[in-house]
Amino acid sequence: MPEPLNPSTRINLERATVLVLDDNGASLDILSGVVSGFGVRSLHRAESVKDAQALVKIHTFDLIISDVQMPEVDGYEFIQWLRREAPEQNRYVPVILVTGHTRISQVFKNRDAGSNFTVAKPITPKILLERIFWVAREERAFIECDTYIGPDRRFKHEGPPPGTDGRRKDDLQGEVGNAQEPNMSQEEINNLMKVAKVQI
Repeated sequence: MPEPLNPSTRINLERATVLVLDDNGASLDILSGVVSGFGVRSLHRAESVKDAQALVKIHTFDLIISDVQMPEVDGYEFIQWLRREAPEQNRYVPVILVTGHTRISQVFKNRDAGSNFTVAKPITPKILLERIFWVAREERAFIECDTYIGPDRRFKHEGPPPGTDGRRKDDLQGEVGNAQEPNMSQEEINNLMKVAKVQI
């Protein structure tokens, strides 16, 4: 997990184009106010997934912040549409989901939908800015396959889960071969580490 945001770090969001989606007018106002407070000048608001889809088709976004629980079409379905059917310029845009339900199953569902991060309600400006900063500097690969499209769900570089061969071309095999030469003795290791005087 990335490090916490340093208070002295400066982030310039003036040129960022952000979409905020929430079906609750009061929540949308709060979220929009927080994002505007970060210096974002190009802020688009949507009160339904249908409105958000229309905006995604005509604007290019740098970030989308969406509520999860919405009637009819929810945040999960919006992200799945975004990752699979949205115009190319917005298909890979970072998405932060905002939710009042943070049970582990719910967080996994957010992740598996293709979001970059989840933020629990009630949001605080500090936490939201920290997540935006994480999204801006994260280096996770974008995965596209039949069952999932979104940022790599692995945060740690620990290889494939135990007992599996891995599904990525760069996954190392779990099998470790026999040693090719004998182990060094402790004396040999000590000699390598010994401080030596050097004449200049």
